[in-house]
Amino acid sequence: MEAMRSERVGVSRRELLVAVPALAATGGCGGKAAPSRGVPGRQAPAGPAPGAGAGSRQAGVDRPEQPQTHVVLSVYDLADAGDAGRVLRRLGEAVLVATPGTGAEGAVGPGGTTVTIGLGPGPVAARDRRLPGAAELPAFAREERTARTWGGDLMVQVCADDAAAAMRADTELAALLDAEGAARRWSQAGFRAPGSGPVRNLLGFHDGIEVPRGRGELEREVWLPGPGPAAGGTVAVVRRLRIDVPGFLAQSVPRQEEVIGRKKADGAPLGGGEPLGRLDLLAKTPHGRYLVPAMAHARRANAHATGSGTMLRRGYGYDNGEEDQGLLFISFQRELRTFTATQRRLDDGDDLMAFVTATASGSFLVLPGFDARRPLGAALFPGRG
Repeated sequence: MEAMRSERVGVSRRELLVAVPALAATGGCGGKAAPSRGVPGRQAPAGPAPGAGAGSRQAGVDRPEQPQTHVVLSVYDLADAGDAGRVLRRLGEAVLVATPGTGAEGAVGPGGTTVTIGLGPGPVAARDRRLPGAAELPAFAREERTARTWGGDLMVQVCADDAAAAMRADTELAALLDAEGAARRWSQAGFRAPGSGPVRNLLGFHDGIEVPRGRGELEREVWLPGPGPAAGGTVAVVRRLRIDVPGFLAQSVPRQEEVIGRKKADGAPLGGGEPLGRLDLLAKTPHGRYLVPAMAHARRANAHATGSGTMLRRGYGYDNGEEDQGLLFISFQRELRTFTATQRRLDDGDDLMAFVTATASGSFLVLPGFDARRPLGAALFPGRG
């Protein structure tokens, strides 16, 4: 297959990496680690927590508990889908070197590095069309589609608390994949605020409030059950969303709150309740109007309103210059429908979507965990490579 020219973009204004305290996702389009027992910013353990993916699950999904402050996410095409098993095995070996250590506390590589690997619909469907992750994402509204930034065979998500560590690991893995004939489609660096709990996003609102909470919800909403070759994995959706930040911030604060569905000061629902609390979708004024407006993003993206599951989001802000800044949206869910049902509802009517355009997109089966004795991808491609 002819190598495709890669698109590599990062953070263009370095001061934003350390100075902006609020750079992740937007409302139902954002991200943080799942809290436990309904307390924002806290998460129940969900089994082994390796840095390199050893154990039954990969790191970089619900572990570490608070997502690292930097990410480099890259998407590749494989030269031959038939080589997927061999490429994954060699990639896994390199990841184990880059992020040594396992254990209950989740030892990681230099700079707090974790690497999460996902396989695109093409190679998954070639293995078995019945597997989770075998279906392509459909088209949605407000998308700028290009051949280079849509789809892909392989996702490599590198997260770290140090920007240089994330970039270094991504570069090393890219060199290995290049030697294996893989061609990079696109790559994006992102950043988010440090600290525990929901962080503020580019629009100034708290983000990542409505996510699975506690071990039970994580098991039900995120992780794929066994038995089967995908057990311990999950389905990831990745979208780069350009946001008209100046246009949104030009609105009055009350209008911004109507668009989001929460108070800007403390994240409290417009329908009432504690800061960062769950939405009361039924709360109304004495005149019968919903307190959380009908087209508010928090209402439109809410799982109870969409009738779908709840996504675990790990969102990062990005800044490629004044004309291209926004959100690197990463969500994890057991079923692709959790995302598609939510996005269709946003397309049908969501005031925030007037400020958002997708410029890259893809879905991937995040593979089960791996170690030196059980190679990455071995459950899908046993005895290959």
